[in-house]
Amino acid sequence: MAVILIVIIAANVLISYKAFNDVLFFRKYEFHVGSIRSGESLRMITSAFLHVDFAHLAFNMITLYFFAPVVITNLGTPSFLLVYFGSLICGSLLTLQFHKNEFYYRAVGASGAVTGVLYSAILLRPDMNLYFFFIPIPIPAYIFGIGYLLYSIYGMKSRRDNIGHTAHFGGAIGGYMITLFNQPYLLTENTLMVVLLAIPIVILFILAKLGKL
Repeated sequence: MAVILIVIIAANVLISYKAFNDVLFFRKYEFHVGSIRSGESLRMITSAFLHVDFAHLAFNMITLYFFAPVVITNLGTPSFLLVYFGSLICGSLLTLQFHKNEFYYRAVGASGAVTGVLYSAILLRPDMNLYFFFIPIPIPAYIFGIGYLLYSIYGMKSRRDNIGHTAHFGGAIGGYMITLFNQPYLLTENTLMVVLLAIPIVILFILAKLGKL
């Protein structure tokens, strides 16, 4: 495993664990629209190292663990960092755009950055399959990626948790665009996957335009 990946996972685990046991710490660094619009812009980054609980943390870190090596191997460490943090920032920016008038809105999680890495990895290796212990057959990675974002639409509509579902889309857009900019040959050599991965992003903006979110 690359050292940079270990560092990122460790940072998420340690900071999240601190927040699990310190409510004031959690509230100080979470994504909170009112606070961000008051000038606390750093929350747009720090909130990506906080998680709701161990399950939320584990899901994000396991997803990162499986997909980050693909990006690091194909693009190198500097570009991986660009994908990770670029997706993180895109996730926060889209969240702020969608919820800018909801001063009470709160969210946490590395989901934006992780989804960006996920989308980047799928673009680079569209032939990847995933294996889950409770499903006896391989699942194409692009199905997982698309399903992940479709579930995020449900999360955005239901608003039953404190997870930054909107950030999933911003992160996906970030990882998608950064990877295509870095590797433009994918547009011609991997056109079908480029189109498929754009579908949930297009659905999101159609629903937003129709006022369904």
